Formats: sequence, structure tokens, C-alpha cells
Amino acid sequence: MPAFDDPHHWDTVAQHYEKTAHPFTGLYAQAAIERVPLTADSRVLDVAAGTGALALIAARTGAHVVATDFSPAMVARIAAANVPNIEPLVMDGQALALEDGSFDAVFSIFGVVMFPDWRKGLAEMARVTRPGGYGVIATWQDRGAATFLLLGQIRQKLFPERDGMTMPDAIRALSNPDALARELTTAGYRAPHVEHVTRDFALELDALAEPDTLFGMSPDWTSLSDAEKAAVVREVRTMAGDRTILPVPSTALIAVARR
Repeated sequence: MPAFDDPHHWDTVAQHYEKTAHPFTGLYAQAAIERVPLTADSRVLDVAAGTGALALIAARTGAHVVATDFSPAMVARIAAANVPNIEPLVMDGQALALEDGSFDAVFSIFGVVMFPDWRKGLAEMARVTRPGGYGVIATWQDRGAATFLLLGQIRQKLFPERDGMTMPDAIRALSNPDALARELTTAGYRAPHVEHVTRDFALELDALAEPDTLFGMSPDWTSLSDAEKAAVVREVRTMAGDRTILPVPSTALIAVARR
């Protein structure tokens, strides 16, 4: 089983994910929230919520938010925030134990695109969206983002003969707007609107003191020898020059559709 398909993998990285990935994915969650009208009367579902970047932002509107993830440790991090209008639940997004048409807006920010059966995940999102409600999904372009994107670029420069990591099937399949819109329509949504959204991942150069923490979630890193890892770190420092933070521009597709 690939690591990304295993809830135990996510359990082991939940705390690290909350510290490093959550603030970055939250930039795109904010962009997604801004594209949907939510009120205190709205019922919102966050599918594959991770540590709750989207759920926490949505909760600030006063909406009732159900945040689901198949990783108990991820859900525990959401619960630890103790936000009264967030209901955290351990649940597989490919088989949501939720009623048809029970949410005004259903989001998945880089979540469903990691599923083994991502088409089933999209169909489940549509199933639980009320008629006239919104479905919102964010996915990366096919080279990924943040440290994954940077590492892939550096590997291509330093080790051009080495194959890079294989992105999940959905990210490859949905990496252009037409394909993403088509799959949302097939899943049961209508009138999808897809936008490119670019934000900077701020890589703090101090983090290079522990590069395994910075890059360790990527097979592009773990497959390197110690000497190759040292070369990658030197290249990052060269790219940064005198800066203490290296921005890594990362582009996502955010799609908003109606049920």
C-alpha cells in the first residue's frame, strides 16, 4: 500500500503536518472560502480535512462545520482546537457515512486528490451536497508544490538521469482546468469554474539544519544518498543567496461547482 493511502502514515506525521503543511495549505483554503458565500446558517463539510486548515477558516463564518479524515491522529488535532462549531469525525471520504444532500458546501483541499479511488471521492462529495449547494476542490499541478516542487526542480538539475517521484493518479489526471471541470461534472456537479491560484511557500533557511524534517515526506528525498542530500541542501542555500527565507511559488487549481 502506498504511504499516502495508509491512515497510519498520516497518524505518524500529523503533528509535523500541522506545524509545516497546515499554514501553507491554509493559504489555499482561505482562497477557496472566499469563493463561496457562507453564513452562520450554512452546513459545511471538509473532506480529508487533515489538521483542519479549511475547517478552522470556515468555522469563523459561524457555519457548522463537519471535518472528516481517515486518520484518527489528524482528527485528534482538529478536536484539540476545541472550536464549538466544528464537529471532527474519523471517516473515509470514499464512503461518507452522511446523508444525501445534507450540506450547503462541501470542500476538499488537496484531500480527495490523494484517494486511491478519487472519482468515488468526488461522487461522494456531490452526493452529500444539497441541490444548489457548492462543491469546492483544490488540487496541485502535476509537479506538486512547496518542498516537493522545489526538491523536484533541484533533482532535475543535479541528477537529471534520476526519475522523480510519481504523483498520485488524481493530481496527474486533474492538473489542467478542462480535465478537472469534466470530472466534477461527471461526479454530479454542474457549471464548474476553475482558477489558478499561486501562493509562496516560505522556506526558512534555518530549517536546513534538519533537512529530513523539511523534505522527509517526499520519496524524492528519502531515495537520495547522504552525499546527494548534502548537495541538495547546498543548492537550496545557493538559490537563497543572502535571504533568510526562500519563496517557492506554488500553483494550485481551485474549482467551484454547483450541485
